[in-house]
Amino acid sequence: MAGARTHAYSHYTRQAIRLLGVLVRTGRLEKRMTAQELSERAGISRDMLYRIEKGDPRVQLGAAFEVAAIVGVPLFEAEPGPLDARLRAATDRLALLPSAVRKSPGKVKDDF
Repeated sequence: MAGARTHAYSHYTRQAIRLLGVLVRTGRLEKRMTAQELSERAGISRDMLYRIEKGDPRVQLGAAFEVAAIVGVPLFEAEPGPLDARLRAATDRLALLPSAVRKSPGKVKDDF
């Protein structure tokens, strides 16, 4: 693709995305769903589903999470209740932090 930007993803990120793809494909096959059935249910193209299953880091996060949920791959919590609690806790913590971060003005000179 002309003009396409590439991003160097860390090894950890690539492995995590690949793992998610393998888990999605495994879940789909265990549920005996075709790629067409899962992509239609998730509202995405089959190409997008294949990219998720192959571990393409450029896919939409929402689409990857949706297909994972449909085939039963737990991402954070198996049930929505604990996930809601974790989201509330994270939101509460975020509210206590500053709304913006400014670059440090430099090293403090405290050598009186």
